[in-house]
Formats: sequence, structure tokens, C-alpha cells
Amino acid sequence: YGWGESFHFARKSIGETLRESIRRHEHILFSSARIAPGMKVLDVGCGVGGPARECIRFTGAHVTGLNNNDYQIQRANIYAAKHKQENYSTFVKGDFMDMPFEDNSFDAVYAIEATCHAPVLKGVYSQMYRVLKPGGYFAIYEWCLTDKYDNSNELHRKLALDIEHGDGIAKLFSTQVALQAAKDAGFEIEVATDLAHETTIGNEIPWYADLDVGLINFNGIQGFARSQVGRMFTTNAVKLLEKVGIAPAGTYQVQEVLATAADSLVGGAKKEIFTPMYLIVGRKPLN
Repeated sequence: YGWGESFHFARKSIGETLRESIRRHEHILFSSARIAPGMKVLDVGCGVGGPARECIRFTGAHVTGLNNNDYQIQRANIYAAKHKQENYSTFVKGDFMDMPFEDNSFDAVYAIEATCHAPVLKGVYSQMYRVLKPGGYFAIYEWCLTDKYDNSNELHRKLALDIEHGDGIAKLFSTQVALQAAKDAGFEIEVATDLAHETTIGNEIPWYADLDVGLINFNGIQGFARSQVGRMFTTNAVKLLEKVGIAPAGTYQVQEVLATAADSLVGGAKKEIFTPMYLIVGRKPLN
């Protein structure tokens, strides 16, 4: 869907581009984690390193990205070289449930829409706590079910299951579970709020707007691709490419799963039962 190098969502201001909103969303998190020049910072679930590169530009810190995908680490290193950030970044393959770092290694640690893939939130949060230096800050954007989610509601359950299936998530947890997991990991919580449902100046356009563009959209190639007509065109093109052997078998099925994921994200957002940006900021005690 044209998200570029940062695979996450953001609210937008009127007149703001998607890329500008993503950068602003990242800056909020970096500021919440009190990241400053010269710090050693950990990005948990770093993808291809888009937020890590923005963190380096915005704060002047050194960022280590942790990822369990060889291809994404390779791309992250290529992009780092392209942006002349090789001396400010390191990308490491590893399991965020068992991080390959010594205790008290980092001045700050953050995660953007990545720890939702953990089977148990306390497990990954405890690892983040372990590698963080005493007095350091932890800041995350978590995918969660909100207080409005009703497990007895069939539509709510379907939307949650479709999000899980479409986005490769074992289980979506509630905001209460996420907050308690951070507390149980040992963090002193300073902020816990759902940014998806704030109505502050500068956030007039909801985070899902670029997925919910309607029947047809002529606002560039990306806008057309996200529209219903554009998705139909893409689906038929993928079918053809797979049939003639240009696209590998299973490509169409993957495309359908992603389309279902997009629809369920929009549906969950409109029902206000899902958020991709539950912000938790905590501090590791000095003692």
C-alpha cells in the first residue's frame, strides 16, 4: 500500500502527507523515550530500518535494530549505507523474546507496532526492561483491542480474528493487558494513552484514512492502488501473473489476505474496538 520504509500508521493533519505524518508520529515516540544525541538506543522489531534512520536524523543517537528476518536486515543495511548512517546504526538478527544483548546495554528502547507479534506481552516487555539501563525510558506503540471491544459481539470477534489472521498476529490483547504487562515487567509507567482516539489539533484525519479511500481514487498511483477499483485491478493482475508463471504460486492468496487485513483494520477502527497506537511510556527504576 505504498507505506515506504516505515511499516506503521499515523494520524494526519489537514494538508499533511502520509510520509510527513509518519515522521511526526515517530518523533512523538522518540521524544517520549527521552532520546538524546550520543545515546545507545534499541529499536525492537525494526523492519527495514525506516524509524531507526529517522531516529538517527531526529536525535543524533546510535540505533541498534533487532529483527528476525534476514532479508529485512539486509535491506536495512543497504538503506543505512545509502543515507550514510553506517556509523550510527547496527542491525542484528534475533528473537525479541530472547534478545542477544547483555543486561543494561541501552539508554533507551522503543518499538513501533512490532511487539503485537509476541505470544505474551510480558515476555517481550521484560526483555526490553532487562537490556535497558537503570533510569532509561521505554516507549512503544502497541496494537490493542480497546475497552469498547465486546467478545460476545460476533462482528467484533470477526474483525479481531481477521486482523490477527491478515497481519500474522497470534493474539490481540486489550489495552489493559498491555499496560499491566508493562507494569509486571518492572516499568514505572508515566504515560498510557490511546492516540488513535485523541481529538487534538493537528490530528484531524484518522490513521486509517489511507486504507479507506472508497470506490476509486485518482490521488496518485498509491491512492488508486488502495481504492476498491485499484484493488480489483491489482487482484486480477496478480491472478494473471500467477497463472502464466511470472508470480510464484500463492501470490494471489497473499494478496487476498492483505486485502482482508486492510478491511478489518478499517472496520475495527470505525467501531473503535481496535487501535494500532496505544502509547505506553515507562522508566526503569534507578535501583
